[in-house]
Amino acid sequence: MKKNIAVLPGDGIGPEIIAQAVAVLDAVAERYGHEFNYEYAQIGACAIDACGDPYPQETHEICMRADAILFGSIGDPKYDNDPAAKVRPEQGLLRMRKSLGLYANIRPVKPYDSLLDASPLKNERVAGSDFIVVRELTGGIYFGEPRGRDASGNTAFDNCVYSREEIERVAHVAFQYALRRRGKVTLVDKANVLETSRLWRETVKRIHQSDYPGVSLDFMFVDNAAMKMVSNPKDFDVILTENMFGDILSDVSGVINGSIGLIPSASFGKERSLFEPIHGSYPQAAGRDIANPIATILSAAMMLEDAFGLSEEAQAVKDACAKAISDGVCTEDIIPGSRYGTKATGQYIVDIIKA
Repeated sequence: MKKNIAVLPGDGIGPEIIAQAVAVLDAVAERYGHEFNYEYAQIGACAIDACGDPYPQETHEICMRADAILFGSIGDPKYDNDPAAKVRPEQGLLRMRKSLGLYANIRPVKPYDSLLDASPLKNERVAGSDFIVVRELTGGIYFGEPRGRDASGNTAFDNCVYSREEIERVAHVAFQYALRRRGKVTLVDKANVLETSRLWRETVKRIHQSDYPGVSLDFMFVDNAAMKMVSNPKDFDVILTENMFGDILSDVSGVINGSIGLIPSASFGKERSLFEPIHGSYPQAAGRDIANPIATILSAAMMLEDAFGLSEEAQAVKDACAKAISDGVCTEDIIPGSRYGTKATGQYIVDIIKA
């Protein structure tokens, strides 16, 4: 099989973790007789520095002609710490998602048995957890208009907007995942106070009744969901939620796995798919060879399976990551003081795949 992959390393630790994921993809190509061609492009702070645009047209064109996109991270303190900055790395991320129509983000959470002690939660709470967060990605408060400040500059406003169509398309994704899993969807919202959440409930209930009556559907307010995620995560199967709630909850789920550096994600649209770790650019670790590459490598495994239909190859990557973890080949976010850095961890996984 021959596939073209757009590679967007981004900022901070992005180039380091992406390099390891590409090395793993090369190992898969060598073992199974595939050909993966990579076309690199800039996004985020590095793109602003290079051309003043966090998502240049050239980057968009590279993404559009690729079979799938592998993305690292964006963000830089010089923009994060400057409230007056007019152009920000995050603007590029949001524009990319909107331009590529990436409306459904999938984040699986399943802790490794050998890492239960790495979670700050009690083992009996974490063991056996296995759920995914299906997050709507191109609507809600991150994209709503109008936004800004009044003439005085003392009052700011953001507008949360959702259409029935936006909710319907991501709801179908969640229900279809539930059909392949344990058959349960939990809609997380704030319908007691938000009109957009009421539209979510109304729309999801209708789709459930008409198209997926065999799937169990329940509802949970986001504050209760956050509490339950850390008190009884095993109760979840598929969590369906809007953009901002999904952003927050999926990061909370890093507590269950023991590190946010272990959680991959996939973003799907009608024509394009993008794969990335859920963590940020971690600028404090950039260039220090301490960043955990496993979430990015597992994102590459999701690419192999979901974008290219290569289930055996994807499983080989997942098995290699699991073996590395069980062998104690982990970065310091998992094992404090670990002698294994980003490159050594990635190389260990590559060697397992090639063996």
